[in-house]
This record gives sequence, C-alpha cells and structure tokens, in this order.
Amino acid sequence: MRLTDFWQRMADHFGEAYADSFARDHVMSELGGRTVREALAAGWEAKDIWRVVCAAMDVPSHKR
Repeated sequence: MRLTDFWQRMADHFGEAYADSFARDHVMSELGGRTVREALAAGWEAKDIWRVVCAAMDVPSHKR
C-alpha cells in the first residue's frame, strides 16, 4: 500500500483533521507502543499499520 493510499483511508475513516491528530497522538500497543507516525518512521509497512488501525478502531469491513 502506498502512503498516499494509507493517508486517504485514514482521512476517509477519521476525517481530515482527526486522522493527523490520531496518527500523532494515539499510542497503540499493537504497534509496539508507538503512534502511527512513529511506526511509519520506524519502517513499518503502511498496509500493516492500516490493518492494526482497522482492528483496534473497529473500521468497517467495507473501508478496509
């Protein structure tokens, strides 16, 4: 998954403003105690992060 696709999916689910806030501020144990932005910086694949976000935040299946 390209980063542009990842960020579009984040915005579609959370809304433009909250997607960035969530990515910066929400620490997720499933990402090793990192935020989305920290996981991306640490080299995690966007598709793997998206799967974690979907599972943790109950993203509907049609948005996955």
